[in-house]
Amino acid sequence: MLVFWPQKLVFLAVPKTGTTAIEDVLGPIADMRISSPPIFKHMPLVRFNTYIKPFILDNFDVKLETVAVVRNPIDWLGSWYRYRSRPELVGQPNSTREISFDTFVKGYLRDKKPAYSNVGSQSVFVSRHKGPIGVTHLFQYEQMEKLIEFFERQLSISINLPRLNQSPSRELQLSSDVEERLRKRCAAEFEAWSAARR
Repeated sequence: MLVFWPQKLVFLAVPKTGTTAIEDVLGPIADMRISSPPIFKHMPLVRFNTYIKPFILDNFDVKLETVAVVRNPIDWLGSWYRYRSRPELVGQPNSTREISFDTFVKGYLRDKKPAYSNVGSQSVFVSRHKGPIGVTHLFQYEQMEKLIEFFERQLSISINLPRLNQSPSRELQLSSDVEERLRKRCAAEFEAWSAARR
């Protein structure tokens, strides 16, 4: 999470959406940077509104705007799948090294998700408590240039975004029936991604 005080902007880091690269570039100029532990680095909107925002508003009369990035849900799950296949996780419950992408997504669709598929929700991350999307400025990962243009305009800087924290290469073969189930069961994920384009 990054806070830019003069601009009254808060960047909320949705996991697996290029946030490490963004924080690497913008972190040094942020007025507040929370990069660890992960539960704080990847603070969703509800947690920010519950714990951080009240503290700021109690001490300063300001209106804060939030910024976040969401990714195509299938690609986002694919990134998690690849990330959890890295060698250091082999033998752990959250390792995906020995399973297919189909199996991973099927696990994600279960009410009680197996450890390897328990990766959260982008739509929940950027939404108010049991409500609509609450992030002020929402961008698509696939249109990262728009986020860069936004920050360049807001912060009056030039940004060259590196590629960091890349996951291992894996085959991302998703069967049509599993994809159909994903789109129906997780419609909110696709709606949040579509909303970012608008």
